Amino acid sequence: MAEILPEELPELYDLHSHTTASDGLLTPAQLVLRAAEMKVTTLAITDHDTVDGLAEAQKTIDDASLPLTLIAGIEISTLWENHEIHIVGLNVDANAPALSQLIEVQKARRQARAREIAHRLEKARIPGAWEGVNRIAGGAEVTRGHFARYLVEQGYAVSTANVFKHFLAKGKTGYVPPQWCTIEEAVSVIHQAGGRAVLAHPGRYRLSTKWLKRLLTLFKACGGNAMEVAQCQQAPGERERLAAYAVQFELQASQGSDFHQPVQWVELGRKLWLPDGLEPVWLGWNAARPDSE
Repeated sequence: MAEILPEELPELYDLHSHTTASDGLLTPAQLVLRAAEMKVTTLAITDHDTVDGLAEAQKTIDDASLPLTLIAGIEISTLWENHEIHIVGLNVDANAPALSQLIEVQKARRQARAREIAHRLEKARIPGAWEGVNRIAGGAEVTRGHFARYLVEQGYAVSTANVFKHFLAKGKTGYVPPQWCTIEEAVSVIHQAGGRAVLAHPGRYRLSTKWLKRLLTLFKACGGNAMEVAQCQQAPGERERLAAYAVQFELQASQGSDFHQPVQWVELGRKLWLPDGLEPVWLGWNAARPDSE
């Protein structure tokens, strides 16, 4: 069998992933090494409301001469009609003033929410949550994912999914309503940073068809560029349904694993392909070097 040279490998895009800079379990260096191992050729790191992991990731790629292009990205938390909606920014300038300003505002909102979650858990006789989640976060901004890991670690739940269902869901002990920016603000800031705005995992918001179309209508009206169509794990027919919406609302299509940690059902690059007839979000872009100081 003839040897396949690196430049002959098929392009594999994974445009949604997380590191320890937010709620992922792998460091930026570990993530890009794993992506290269999984034959991903273009990877976007899209940590929650931060770009702190990008510089380490790019340095690792350069030092190890990995056959991997890194796309500077971010996943911005927004609030719409009492739903938390995530907007991914792809190919952004990580040092853009508007983006840096929004990150600082979101950081303050996230910390205030985390402190209130810890307070409510303390009142429910679950002690040490604030110290525990900060230990697990290791200096990164505390997310609900860190609370989930802490409660599993302390034996209050058997899985992180169980924590979200029984402790952090609306009406439960540790639920604190989010106070994020609007979709309009997120899209505007992403554009000011030179990036493309992508509606993340639209199939996960548990919206009816009517409400999902309302969301897509607003997102398009705000100048949104694309929507995620393909992920590792999707319900039967979901990819085709989302592809039809991308065509209907004249949005480009994106794909991403939303990788947080090595698990059996989610892996970098796995099952990531777009149905025919869609315009990929990466069409025609020139990847900017993601230098983040």
